[in-house]
Amino acid sequence: MSTQTRRAPRTTRETWSGRKVFILAAIGSAVGLGNIWRFPYVAYENGGGAFIFPYLVALLTAGIPLLFLDYAVGHKYRGSAPLAFRRLNRKAEGLGWWQVGICFVIGLYYAVIIAWAAMYTFFSITKAWGDDPETFLFGEFLKVSDSEGLTFEFVPQVLIPLVLVWLVVLVILALGVQKGVGRANVIFLPLLMVMFLVLVIQSLFLNGAAEGLNALFTPDWSKLGDPAIWAAAYGQIFFSLSVGFGIMVTYSSYLKRKTDLPGSGFVVGFSNSGFEILAGIGVFAALGFMAAQAGTPVGEVASSGIGLAFVGFPTIISQAPLGALLGVLFFGSLVFAGITSLISIIEVIIAAIQDKLGVSRVKATLGVGVPMAVLSVLLFSTTSGLSLLDVADNFVNQFGILLVAFVTIIALTTAFNALPKLRRHLNRHASVKLGVWWQVVVGGVSAVALGYILIGTVTSTLKDGYGDYPAWFIGVFGWGMAGALIVVSLILSMIPWSSKSADAESADIEEVIEAEEAQDAAESTEEVKA
Repeated sequence: MSTQTRRAPRTTRETWSGRKVFILAAIGSAVGLGNIWRFPYVAYENGGGAFIFPYLVALLTAGIPLLFLDYAVGHKYRGSAPLAFRRLNRKAEGLGWWQVGICFVIGLYYAVIIAWAAMYTFFSITKAWGDDPETFLFGEFLKVSDSEGLTFEFVPQVLIPLVLVWLVVLVILALGVQKGVGRANVIFLPLLMVMFLVLVIQSLFLNGAAEGLNALFTPDWSKLGDPAIWAAAYGQIFFSLSVGFGIMVTYSSYLKRKTDLPGSGFVVGFSNSGFEILAGIGVFAALGFMAAQAGTPVGEVASSGIGLAFVGFPTIISQAPLGALLGVLFFGSLVFAGITSLISIIEVIIAAIQDKLGVSRVKATLGVGVPMAVLSVLLFSTTSGLSLLDVADNFVNQFGILLVAFVTIIALTTAFNALPKLRRHLNRHASVKLGVWWQVVVGGVSAVALGYILIGTVTSTLKDGYGDYPAWFIGVFGWGMAGALIVVSLILSMIPWSSKSADAESADIEEVIEAEEAQDAAESTEEVKA
């Protein structure tokens, strides 16, 4: 049936009110906790200023091209990750559910870190951690258990803010794509940027800030010959841009048809990296002050992750002029960055359930959010929550996000030969046209980089293990969890779609999509004539 005689069915899918709202939401998703507490230390450990070169190479040859790939899949096939991949090819649906499963695991523990940051925002005012932030964090605040394995001893000062975080996020998500997700990002992201900019400026005036910046940006050019440095650069880009696990596929599906996808991708990619460099300046200026106060080199106080945020920064706050303000700005930034990212993570799951079962937005939000909130509380507001978080975070990132991104690239490149038609879709309304180089970069450079990182990670983990946890704990919540994601994704892909998502079963969905695009083009011509 020709596109001239067949009128494409209009979807009732929600849309962003405009491209700017989408860009803010995409930046809000990409800018998260890892930008603030992971990038500065990764850069410092891998050549300082010299790291910026492989980092930019990784951004241009993997981060942004993969961002375009996610945009193309979501925008062309107008669905959540499972639906979009199914419309691309029925055999690809499992890739979408794999990404949904990864978001499910991340969402469970991501919320509790936001709850910690919210509590520390208030702790900063009174400097509740006293003279020993480390003992306060692990002892008084988290009450970390000495026993191995799971415990169900709840910690009230973690449980209560965790419940509140879930309530805020689920209310936002229940309001919908534009009124909830879009509006929240329009409010939270500018607040985050203003707060963090003030934090950076305040940090730059601390005694010792220059030494901290020298430690971060003094280049060690000799490290550029080490493959591990390049692997670290590509790894940082994969983790920070929210590519490869359904978020950008879902967000781009809410865009209107006539959208400049590559232009949006460049804005999001460079904005995310700009924020990471800004975070590096603020964090290392503060660490320089900490080192000056202790009379030690910056390298002895530099750390990343939870140690930096909840031990290192409280130490700085206790000693710095206007320390309470510094603390409120830092931990408040973590809260806002975390909430915008968590919203995007849970949205991937909600959109998938909506499409698969054909239920309303509110029902999907409650059906996803309530069980996730209960599990999150049961697992991560306990005295064993920190250990579980550490293992789950490591394995879902290394053997979840990286692995599904690698498998997806290989599948789209070789099994489905989808890159040429996705490139044509990206170029339809692009201000910057993508050539065949994009296909080479995605199917070649990105695949090789991901494969290299995965081989190295699997080898080192099998050889050295992970942490000092019991073998059964790693087996269940590490390797077991990563393997279960694959099995569950295959099972979910076998469940029939709702009749309301009947076009997911259509054999000629490509024809329907082309008809819809032709109709858009015809309407645009009529508007110009009018």
